[in-house]
Amino acid sequence: MQRARLPEPCWNEAVSLTELDRVGARIEACVRCPRLVAWRTEAAARPPERYAGEAYWARPVPGFGDPRARIFVLGLATAAHGGNRTGRAFTGNPTASLLMRALHRAGLADRPVSEHAGDGLRLHRTWLASAVRCAPPANRPSPAERDNCLPYLSAEVAALEDLRVIVCLGGFAWQAALHWAGVRRKPKFAHGGEHRLGNGLVLLGSYHPSPRNVHTGLLTEPMLDEVFAQARRLGGLA
Repeated sequence: MQRARLPEPCWNEAVSLTELDRVGARIEACVRCPRLVAWRTEAAARPPERYAGEAYWARPVPGFGDPRARIFVLGLATAAHGGNRTGRAFTGNPTASLLMRALHRAGLADRPVSEHAGDGLRLHRTWLASAVRCAPPANRPSPAERDNCLPYLSAEVAALEDLRVIVCLGGFAWQAALHWAGVRRKPKFAHGGEHRLGNGLVLLGSYHPSPRNVHTGLLTEPMLDEVFAQARRLGGLA
């Protein structure tokens, strides 16, 4: 797929980040879930050999991106040696690599890699975050841990005044978004499936860009490209 051309200018430097900064500070200071606090600390203290000696973030990870975002990409949870290490959502692991290549091809990121918080990555009309902001054991947060994090999703969505669509990466993120929105008769998750919320936002489902889903063929890069083309249309960016 040919990469969409970024419009000029891509980012409005005059946009205030004050409210998003305040939300981010609250997220970073959160200690609501004792199990997650313990696990994110343990993961930082016992890194795999490839990350030995690195200073880990080891705190909840706030969202990242363009304050004028029309597309919110919502993941499952912070990765123990991804965002928990780097301090930025979808950075420094194989899932981030696949996602960032797709965002770059869609014209929503200025480069196809997300390596560390100081790498200069810029997003266009896109915001990245996870439903659960700390790394959970076995990548499986509990319903209570999910619910403890949902107020932060509310705060970020409220601060992103141009938002139109939330891309839910996987069934967990889809269910978390439906629970957050108070949807009673929950539509089934489907890759490319849409559900319009009462506030006008559209939920858009996508298989999670995990190495397992890619290796088994459940998700391919063209399938991910199709979802972000769909997101661009829903966000008025096509």
